[in-house]
Amino acid sequence: MSTTVQGAVTPPGIDEVVVPQWGGAGPHTAPTTPAGQGRRRPRRALTLGGLADGLVVVVLLVAAAVGLGPVWGDSTWVVPAAAGLVLGLVVAWVGAVRRWPAVAVAAATVVAYLLVGGAVALPDTTVAGVVPTLDTLRELLESSVTVWKDALTDVPPLGGFPELKVLPFLLLLLAGVTTATIAWRARAAAWAVVPPALTLALVIAFGTTETAWPLAQGLVLVAVGLLWSSWRVTEARIARQGEITQASADATSRLRRHRLLTGTSLVLVAVAVAALAAPAISPGDRTVLRETVVPPPDLHEYTSPLVGFRDYAKTNADVEMLTVEGLPAGGRVRIATLDTYDGVVYDVSNGEPGSGVFSRVGPKILTDATGTPADVRITVKGYHGPWLPDVGTLTAIDYEGPRAADLLASTYYNSTTGTAIASAGIREGDTYTLSALVPDVPSVDDLGGSTVVDEPLPQAINVPDSAVAKASQFGGDETDLVERLLNIRTAIVADGVYSSGLANQAPSRPGHSTARIDELLGGDTMVGDDEQFAVAFALMARQAGIPARVVMGFYPDEGELVDGAPWVATGSDVHAWIEVPLAGYGWVPIDAIPDDDVAAKPRPKTEKVPKPPVIDDPVPPEEPSQADVGDAEDDDEIVDTEGFDWGRAALIATVVVVPLALVAAPFAAILAAKARRRTRRRTAPRAVDRYSGGWSEVVDTATDLGRPVALGATRTEGAAQLVESFPTADRSAVAVLAHSADVSVFGTALPSEADAGTYWTGVDGTVRAMRKDAGWRARVRGAVSLRSLRGQGRRATGATREGTR
Repeated sequence: MSTTVQGAVTPPGIDEVVVPQWGGAGPHTAPTTPAGQGRRRPRRALTLGGLADGLVVVVLLVAAAVGLGPVWGDSTWVVPAAAGLVLGLVVAWVGAVRRWPAVAVAAATVVAYLLVGGAVALPDTTVAGVVPTLDTLRELLESSVTVWKDALTDVPPLGGFPELKVLPFLLLLLAGVTTATIAWRARAAAWAVVPPALTLALVIAFGTTETAWPLAQGLVLVAVGLLWSSWRVTEARIARQGEITQASADATSRLRRHRLLTGTSLVLVAVAVAALAAPAISPGDRTVLRETVVPPPDLHEYTSPLVGFRDYAKTNADVEMLTVEGLPAGGRVRIATLDTYDGVVYDVSNGEPGSGVFSRVGPKILTDATGTPADVRITVKGYHGPWLPDVGTLTAIDYEGPRAADLLASTYYNSTTGTAIASAGIREGDTYTLSALVPDVPSVDDLGGSTVVDEPLPQAINVPDSAVAKASQFGGDETDLVERLLNIRTAIVADGVYSSGLANQAPSRPGHSTARIDELLGGDTMVGDDEQFAVAFALMARQAGIPARVVMGFYPDEGELVDGAPWVATGSDVHAWIEVPLAGYGWVPIDAIPDDDVAAKPRPKTEKVPKPPVIDDPVPPEEPSQADVGDAEDDDEIVDTEGFDWGRAALIATVVVVPLALVAAPFAAILAAKARRRTRRRTAPRAVDRYSGGWSEVVDTATDLGRPVALGATRTEGAAQLVESFPTADRSAVAVLAHSADVSVFGTALPSEADAGTYWTGVDGTVRAMRKDAGWRARVRGAVSLRSLRGQGRRATGATREGTR
């Protein structure tokens, strides 16, 4: 006598079958079961195979995440990344065990992020470092949108920005949830290797050109991912075969071992070849996003410091501006590097060719520059403004005092030009220590024989014609660019008259517009100060084919700097000079200042320089009086009375609306998909299809409500099951719907359009009755359930596989 198990006939004498366990735990001997009583597969997350999946997920994501090390510069990213990974696995595991729909898993992920994110990434906003506050929730929601931009626009190492720890926590949380959910629940589990690969791509994109262990990362992802994927594909094939005999189970086990050994051997060979070939084919540098992103600040908000140069020399010559400790011999304190000229002012640029970008910095700053290390401490006295005086190429900055946190949070640095900005504004009493690399600066006499490097610079416009003519005249017939540059410098120093317009000096207008420089170069005598001579020198150098930029800053007179003693910089110590890129030196500072005790004298006329159109000089900004400045509290009161702060309202709306929209988007997509499916069924071209579609709508509604019809059941059988599952529904109405659908599909007469409309009226009534019977909670869950969309919900416990009747 034969025994039937799930529709299969067992030959006489065989009383048991072998059922492969979900997860590859090996064959399991089970007694035969009567027909129609199938076994439900165990949840993979609860099996040994699920444990192996979890370990693989951890290995893949850890391999991807270690690339955060170089851009962070320390190990502060490890704890939030590990917490995010563990939390993601927990959410995915609970969702797999409880069979949560995707929307429930997404909601649980958001809740976990908000509950745990504060303790892990923003402990300063929590109570006792654990309990989240309203500030915690606000910053977490805001950071979920802004942390990606901040990570790109802040200068590495990112370990100096505590608020950025949200990034590794959120990244690994999302990657962990996604990868583990696919591994434990998806039929095509091999897709679980995609999220770790995307995580690695994001880590690289948000990193620096310095790599972590790219070869090891790639090999681990490829080797582990391929082996695990092949194992899961094999297990899936075996699981689809259903029940098998002991003999076939043994054969399958041998085949599994053979494929595993073969696959492992092939992967190991591929890994070995890749490891040997990688050094030969890997490029020296890589491109990352931060190299192409132009971050804030908006430099149009800041006036070029050169506009106020004359005020230092004429009004504040004896005012103490800075106290500088530790300045190396020959060192200079830079206020700003000016590399763009528009005929009105020489200004600082951002994101232009060769001008670099300003990025927010932390306490430490990564650089590949070379030079002599120096620690310089600067105490601000009379100096004020957004331009932060610095030295050399910065590697660290340490603010002191009550404004330290505010200043650091507002500091931006351009490593290409060496210019720093503190948007909060530097003022008297501020103190900070700079760690810098100070390059060796050759003297002017040592420049002979050097080679000019062709560095890109922003285009100069509205250059005075006199600069073009004088560059040719002063440079002479010299073909060597360095010699031509020195000839121009010699002419300025020899023929120029230094004057800042003081009482004992020759008349001299401030400014450096096209009109003022043309007046300097086109007149009988060159009269001006650092501002005019540095700009004229730079413009003539550029016309001679030499890249040059203007720098404004402080430096002591010869013999004024004493080793070990602080240097007090006054307004008279403010200067302007040019920088020229020379091979082996980098950007070299060069002065072109006549002696300030040379009286004005006519210069021999060599040629008549045409006068260009006059462009008025910008009026130097006047410092507001103390009465006008007022207190900060008064300013706030004024702002409050001016009207509604739309900018702040927009920020708050963005912080609130964007996260809510991200959470609501999956739900809206599901509702839209179901509405579209219902419309397609109800408006099908053929009336017969509308009947069958109407019945499918009833069955899918039961599926989403958690009371599915057995797979393979006829419409009549399905109606009987629906009546049992929804006791309060109209029995006769359900039976009529099933019978009418059978008649329309299998009958000889075609239903009319009116009949189809009447049928759908019955469908609507039955669906409403089913939802009412299920209760409001089931209705809410059913509305966003994916069961019917996946087509898996019609499989009930104990369903038979007898085909569609």
